[in-house]
Amino acid sequence: MFQVDIVEKCKQNDRKAQLKLYKQYCDGMLIVAKRFVKDSMEAEDVVQESFIKAFTKLEQYKAEVTFGAWLKRIVINKSIDLLKSKKQRLVDLDNVQLKVVDDNDDWSVDVSLSIDDVKLAIEQLQEKYKYVVMLYLIEGYDHQEIADILNISEVASRTQLSRGKTKLRALLNSNKNGTES
Repeated sequence: MFQVDIVEKCKQNDRKAQLKLYKQYCDGMLIVAKRFVKDSMEAEDVVQESFIKAFTKLEQYKAEVTFGAWLKRIVINKSIDLLKSKKQRLVDLDNVQLKVVDDNDDWSVDVSLSIDDVKLAIEQLQEKYKYVVMLYLIEGYDHQEIADILNISEVASRTQLSRGKTKLRALLNSNKNGTES
């Protein structure tokens, strides 16, 4: 059965189709949620709430992107909403004088660093930088999408990414040189 057929059956409240779609995407969406909310139970709640929202809003899905991409955006938004509700506020830089950065900046790191080293360093960033870096590097969103998700301007997204990258490099260099544990 093709994904379009499954989605159409889900729109008709077919529980078997909904279960099939859930099983297809549940594990991947849990990984996405855990990148934002570190607690496994909260991440599971985010995924459940995201599926409920997806199934209740399925008529809004227009197949312009894959169902997985559409669902992933819901999961990310729910994750960020949870963090905001826990008073872990994102800083809105819309009203601050910001400079535009070049997207073609070099993101390469020392070959001796592992992906785990980079992920640990990202976790140490301030939230206003961490979310933009995660959405850009790990999730692959562009600045317009990041701006929509985080409710900031594209200029703020670019600036936070640039500053986050600078701080990330400093963290990676200091960790590599043994000045931090």
